[in-house]
Amino acid sequence: MDQNNKYALITGASSGIGYELAKLFAKEGYNLVIVGRNQDTLKQKANEFKSFGINVIPLAKNLFHTEEVYSLYADLKQSKISPEILVNDAGQGLYGKFQDTEIHREIDMVNLNIASVLILTKLFLKDRLPHKSGKILNLASIASKAPGPWHSVYHGTKAFILSWSEAIREELKDTGITVTALLPGPTDTDFFNKAEMNRSKIMEDKDNFSAPEEVAEDGFKALMNGDDKIVSGLKNKLTVAMSNISSDSMAAYRMNEMQKPSDEQI
Repeated sequence: MDQNNKYALITGASSGIGYELAKLFAKEGYNLVIVGRNQDTLKQKANEFKSFGINVIPLAKNLFHTEEVYSLYADLKQSKISPEILVNDAGQGLYGKFQDTEIHREIDMVNLNIASVLILTKLFLKDRLPHKSGKILNLASIASKAPGPWHSVYHGTKAFILSWSEAIREELKDTGITVTALLPGPTDTDFFNKAEMNRSKIMEDKDNFSAPEEVAEDGFKALMNGDDKIVSGLKNKLTVAMSNISSDSMAAYRMNEMQKPSDEQI
């Protein structure tokens, strides 16, 4: 299908799952608005995506700062672009016990993982409701299904995203706009390095991490099908199933064993 003027807006599009999702949309003929913090990296990715014969608009914005989310949408309005698809991929974690971690970094994380997603989705909905069409893909995580010692604020932000996504999906059910949550498990991206998680026991299992291409494919299919959510990968489906039948305290204990530093004595 010729997408013509159809745009997909993707945050966190310069690497990892967001980059792989952008590539899938490009292959399907969607024009792209790609958002990241580094202008040079975005330009490089934009040139790569243009090889699929589409239009690509790279917008360098720091979504840790909520005013830049409003600025992003103002830029689109000025260009008379109303994206039909919104992918809220940008997110970050921070490793460590809550009593020891840097609160300013955690507030930044809440702004990026929650506040910027809320603002961008609100603006997108106001834009799309008159058209009675649109699709939203929110990056949750299997972290949304269990408390996460050593990564507590990140798990909390993803629990918020999943609960909120399911709520607004129900609100929007007669509008022509669908909301899909993607729940990956540990994935082979730069996420863990940025979260300073390299000493976590979870990194000992890196050979079993999901490939970002596979996660993106699962998310893309679920979004296009209008599904409510998708847990990517069989192992992660089993992990979520275990969390669902465990008490919260047992789930927290298991997560603590998985995420504590590898050099910590049992």
